[in-house]
Amino acid sequence: MTATPISSVGYVLLASFIGSVGAVFLKTGAGKLHRKFASVLQNPYLFAGVALYLLSSLFFLKGIQRGELTILYPMVSLSYVWTLLWSRMFFGEPFTRQKFIGLAMILSGVIFLFAGRA
Repeated sequence: MTATPISSVGYVLLASFIGSVGAVFLKTGAGKLHRKFASVLQNPYLFAGVALYLLSSLFFLKGIQRGELTILYPMVSLSYVWTLLWSRMFFGEPFTRQKFIGLAMILSGVIFLFAGRA
């Protein structure tokens, strides 16, 4: 296999972004659940979250089609970067030192993998 094209990287980055937005919708929908199963089926937030996860999977598939999985799959972890921001923005979750350390580890890992690509 040849070097991973930048378009594959773009597709995977887009997939991670869309997936993180899907997580926001899933959390919002989960907060509106009731005991009855029908509440799951009638919850537009859950539907939107699942739809966004499916959409993100399509972009991920497009990305890995021509790229190296060992480079691209770890880039999915960048969704945690977006999720950290969305969690603060939409749910008021605090930024903590541990979260920033984890964020730095994720970013450095992705940078090392990407820098080492052929």
